[in-house]
Amino acid sequence: MSITSAREARSDDIAGRQTRYIVSMLIRTACFVGAVAADGVLRWVLVAGAVFLPYIAVILANAGVQKDPTPPSTYAAPTHGELDTRPPSQVG
Repeated sequence: MSITSAREARSDDIAGRQTRYIVSMLIRTACFVGAVAADGVLRWVLVAGAVFLPYIAVILANAGVQKDPTPPSTYAAPTHGELDTRPPSQVG
């Protein structure tokens, strides 16, 4: 949990994306190795995993986990009576 609404450092964001991509590629490699050793339906499931995981890995690696900071909870929109409707030449 963070005590601030500031975004995560860019370097931390990139490191997290790289980690997710590497894990996905390790799973893909395991699918290829498993497909060689397996028979029947399991082989085709592992081949499908090996084929589609690169697409999923790229989507996950490019997906930002950053959310825009939430606005302060103390913000209150001005009411009509609080707005200064005078022309700029009359203000001040």
